[in-house]
Amino acid sequence: MNWKIIGITGLVNAALTIPLSLIAFPLLVLGPLFGGFLASYLSTGYEEYVKIDKKDGAVMGSFSGIIGGIIIALASILGFGAISNMAGSVSNQMGDGVVLTVYLIFQLTLIISFILGLVGGVIGVMVKDRI
Repeated sequence: MNWKIIGITGLVNAALTIPLSLIAFPLLVLGPLFGGFLASYLSTGYEEYVKIDKKDGAVMGSFSGIIGGIIIALASILGFGAISNMAGSVSNQMGDGVVLTVYLIFQLTLIISFILGLVGGVIGVMVKDRI
């Protein structure tokens, strides 16, 4: 695997998700999708393989989603983005459950980014095969 591409696309994932979620909350799905897409589309394959298939694209997209999800979750927990507002309202309703709220936000962000990065990786391989 080309970890440079995966790391850069994880940063692209986070860099797109944070501002798009501030513009309109449903747009946050575009960052992980695009990051996973780029990770699989820009990769050239492995040592033994000439080209990558959908499974390889899914793996590369999911790694990109995990890296981007960690960055997004940390930025959201530190107070940037629309998710921090949601955390404030949830923790106000729960009382002293701030640690639990932060943990839940971290886990949900990571899972959502992982799944959308995986889907973007598969889409990237499909597009690459068509061209």
